[in-house]
Amino acid sequence: MNRKVKPTIKWFLDVCLHFFYPDFCQVCRKNRASHELSYVCLGCRSEITKVQEPLCGICGTPFDGEITTKFECGNCRSFEFSFDQARSAVRAEGVLLEILHRYKYEKAHWFEPLLVDLLVKGIRKTPNATLWDWVVPVPLHGLKLREREFNQAERLAVSLSDNFGISVKNKLLIRVKDTESQTRLTKKERKSNVSGAFLVPLEVSVIGRNILLIDDVFTTGSTTDECAKALKSAGAGYVDVWTVARGV
Repeated sequence: MNRKVKPTIKWFLDVCLHFFYPDFCQVCRKNRASHELSYVCLGCRSEITKVQEPLCGICGTPFDGEITTKFECGNCRSFEFSFDQARSAVRAEGVLLEILHRYKYEKAHWFEPLLVDLLVKGIRKTPNATLWDWVVPVPLHGLKLREREFNQAERLAVSLSDNFGISVKNKLLIRVKDTESQTRLTKKERKSNVSGAFLVPLEVSVIGRNILLIDDVFTTGSTTDECAKALKSAGAGYVDVWTVARGV
């Protein structure tokens, strides 16, 4: 009985999905793209640019040209980040930026498998993957969570946990300040805006734990740096940051 019911339910859900979201690209709205492709056609996918070497060894800022030795960018030399290393899978521009915005603010969850796939493929290249004990998403404040109804970083973290077998700890870090949106703020304003915004609850122990911190976009690093600062202050070991996209 169960063997017959499950395919029937799947067929019904697929029919409903195709009714509301026909098999065409939800970005260009011209080419065909199925649910399995996250409704993003091959043409639009080809416009997504991977973050590649050479990179700053700390914050992961990509640079044009040929640099064969490990280096730190001027920003990292003048400002000491609390995280050990930050990396991103792709550049936050063009098609990818539109996808992220719609996923985050318009609940376009059909894009999520694509975003997860980009993140997983990026992380698989890093040697640190065997060192992490926990995956921790950058938290939203309760008011923002009720407004948006989901935390994109938490959803990404759960998918990463499924892929890498690392436990997600979504209550390990909490946001205690309902900060202003960082979008239109300067670098200095961003840092001030999130200062003291995160903490590790007293009943939680992170001593000696190596942590993979997850968010959707890395721009100046102010938010993830404050998260890492709270984790390190509570005794965490390594704190590495991975995001889907890197603002450049």
